Amino acid sequence: MTDMAHISERVAAFCGTTNIPGYVAGVHHAGGQHIVAHGVANAATGAPMRGDTRFLFGSITKVMTTMLVLRQVELGAVDLDAPVVTYLPEFTLTTPGAAGRILVRHLLTHTSGIDADLFFPAGCGPDALRIYLDGLGRQCGTLFEPGELVSYSNGGMIVAGRMLEVVTGTPYHELLRREVYATAGMTDACTSAEEAILRGTAVGHFADPVTGTVRTTGMFTLPATWAPAGGTPIGTVGDLLALGRAHLAGGGTPAISARSAELMRTVAHDLGTPNVPPVGMGWLVRELGGTTVLTMSGASPGGVAVLAVAPSEGLVFAAYGNDARALSLHDALLSSLLPAAPVALNPTDVALSRYVGTYRSDQLRIEVSVVDGQLEERITYEPADAVQEATFTGFVGGPFVVPPLRYEPVGADLFAPAGLPLGDLDLTSRQYLVSYHGDGPDGPTHRCSGGRMTRRVPSGR
Repeated sequence: MTDMAHISERVAAFCGTTNIPGYVAGVHHAGGQHIVAHGVANAATGAPMRGDTRFLFGSITKVMTTMLVLRQVELGAVDLDAPVVTYLPEFTLTTPGAAGRILVRHLLTHTSGIDADLFFPAGCGPDALRIYLDGLGRQCGTLFEPGELVSYSNGGMIVAGRMLEVVTGTPYHELLRREVYATAGMTDACTSAEEAILRGTAVGHFADPVTGTVRTTGMFTLPATWAPAGGTPIGTVGDLLALGRAHLAGGGTPAISARSAELMRTVAHDLGTPNVPPVGMGWLVRELGGTTVLTMSGASPGGVAVLAVAPSEGLVFAAYGNDARALSLHDALLSSLLPAAPVALNPTDVALSRYVGTYRSDQLRIEVSVVDGQLEERITYEPADAVQEATFTGFVGGPFVVPPLRYEPVGADLFAPAGLPLGDLDLTSRQYLVSYHGDGPDGPTHRCSGGRMTRRVPSGR
């Protein structure tokens, strides 16, 4: 059985060094299950972090949304290879004809190309996802042709959630409670802050970059318009372990069939670059020490959760830290459970000029230039309106201002932050790498960072 005393010691040491307020982790292995908790769930109140403390699941919800869609596929109500507009005629985008070319499977594999990563329309109640879809059609286009590339897509999962509502005639949250929470044994999970407040619930925190002191978040959840991508579902580490257990031994559980579990863990698209793991349906599919591990992390305002499942090892790992810096502790603990060789990165001589240009996605502009023999990036957030700016800055804990960043080549079309030891870039920290893709007349057509694509546009746009 896993040495939980060792994990508890590592958690206490990490939180003591970083001043992260609280952390909770659980491991299911070889039929046994243990949970450890440390620190406080809320620095303002001093409420302790406990094994049964609730927290926001964040993007781990995407695994559940995928399970809900695949249930409808098994019932014959949805075809993975049908255009989304077959079931959702009102689905449109600003790119002419693009919505009609997006298939249902593209929504689940982050290959739809929908450019909506920073699109946060306000909305609540039973019409929240309809409000999202309406705004999407008026504001957002695409980054690439469906199936061409991978770009982590909140928008794709939200469209999938609205499609589920239309196909089943049932609100998304009700589907989630009935067909995932209940069947997987997620007995403490809920779908709203109103429910969460009735039990001990952790809140996120942000650290001052100068003093290191932490403050509680001023925003608990993202709008309900983001529910299927992870805006609102809440539960415990025990709930996430239950979700993970449903995927052990190849599925075949009340929560998910063996066929659907296989679809989810089968690689659907692999960019072949270390900063973007291969994607299945709902899961990211990593190889750690020769073991296939299904992973998904989930950010929330000032917090971060993780779920990892290694079916061949009978292992599930789940954790939450109420400070985004806990992501590196997630990595360290997962690496201790499933050791893996670090990714091979080597300084490389390349012609930097081919990468110079302007790259864009919705509300984000990146200017790439060559400075002192390195690539320099200047990132600018350009909010569409005051509502979206307030939501995004609440999510990240303040104004989104990024200083100029320098990068050095470490592989074919691959760059690492200048001065950062390459050995430190492992597991989720590989998201700090930047890769370039495509071959246009002026150079690469796309830039990828943090799993998100931006497309090359004429300079100044």
